[in-house]
Amino acid sequence: MTQQKDKVWFITGTSRGFGRVWAEAALARGDKVAATARKLESIADLKDKYGEQVLTVALDVTKPDQVKEAVTAAHAHFGRLDIVLNNAGYSLVGTIEEASPADIRALYETNILGPVAVIQAALPLLREQGYGHILGTSSNLGHVTMPVIGYYCSSKWAFEAIHESLAAEVAPFGIQVTIIEPGAYATEFGSQESLKFAQGMEVYTDFKAKFVDSLKTMERGDPAATPQALFKMIDAEQPPLRFNLGSHNLSGTRAAYAQRLAIWEAWDEVSRAAQGELK
Repeated sequence: MTQQKDKVWFITGTSRGFGRVWAEAALARGDKVAATARKLESIADLKDKYGEQVLTVALDVTKPDQVKEAVTAAHAHFGRLDIVLNNAGYSLVGTIEEASPADIRALYETNILGPVAVIQAALPLLREQGYGHILGTSSNLGHVTMPVIGYYCSSKWAFEAIHESLAAEVAPFGIQVTIIEPGAYATEFGSQESLKFAQGMEVYTDFKAKFVDSLKTMERGDPAATPQALFKMIDAEQPPLRFNLGSHNLSGTRAAYAQRLAIWEAWDEVSRAAQGELK
């Protein structure tokens, strides 16, 4: 493992949550950061504190032209991009029946199409460099699901598939890809700015109330404990495709996949019979 410093980051969603924590930690260790947020004033203090070490850029990831301009400007400003971190996103709260098509499209615009726009804008620059590391903030919900936030979970499942395919496609160019999968953390992700609510239906009121109550007892990690783990991962010569953050993810994912395998195996004879024989 090497401990390379003075990296240049491009990070979306740095106004709060992990984006803010990781941007500040990267700057504190001497790296350079192009920090982006929808509202420039929400990250102005980074410029005040870190000066030329940081470039602050207003960016709405749902606007592809603005994405391309921001990525190009960051690359031109610093002369290179070592790490491109897609972190912007939010959660839609509502059952599968409650969410409207407009709700779902808006979620996917931010959580899926936004990161894709950043990746597509960055790849020509990274290919020309001959190196780069694309990071994407997913979730342990990229492998398991929960009710009431099913569409958010679905966006992370899609996010994972896109990045896994991407990793194979860009490896020949010297570009690495890592999907960051945090568990539950005490970030601002549960704030009103990070949540949008579908119009409720009375039939689900009690179910959703019980779900919300169950979340209140969920153990949450300390976001401030994550940067050193993140740095160990990015400084590794061969960083992993998937990288858990937190102590509970692996046990939950292991249990979910064990259940899936058991079901597939129980139905394997029926499934095999569906293969047929071509004549």
